[in-house]
Amino acid sequence: MKEKTCCFTGHRDIQKQDYTVLKKRTKDAIVSLINKGVVYFGAGGAIGFDTLAAETVLELKKIYPQIKLILVLPCYEQARGWKTADVEKYNNIKEQSDKIVYTSNNYYQGCMHIRNRHLVDNSGYCICYLKKSFGGTAYTVKYAKQKGLTILNLFDI
Repeated sequence: MKEKTCCFTGHRDIQKQDYTVLKKRTKDAIVSLINKGVVYFGAGGAIGFDTLAAETVLELKKIYPQIKLILVLPCYEQARGWKTADVEKYNNIKEQSDKIVYTSNNYYQGCMHIRNRHLVDNSGYCICYLKKSFGGTAYTVKYAKQKGLTILNLFDI
């Protein structure tokens, strides 16, 4: 199953001038994996790259109906405190996803870390947007490398 599964991880902040190029790179990377037989795409539901990746999978489902979007969320109240527009996007993605997994019922320090490890532990590929060598995305990519995932860093392209 892992060889048919890809997870996403990336920064929450995407500069407006980088968004269009990153969106195209994400689409191209997903299509290249679909062509290798990847069917399942796991996203963590966060603002930023997770949202961009999930929306791209949903767009590509119109062309590749066999692919599935799996949301792996850290807790039920992940979107608490977000801006209204971000909550609306988040709820729209949830409604269109094929499966939702919650790694915890409630928020606690470390629940995002558990979510990220779940994504990696169930994947053979990781599409990431990693610009910095520290923080949650850097940790997740390092963990994915340790677990032997094929990493596609869209920042490096």
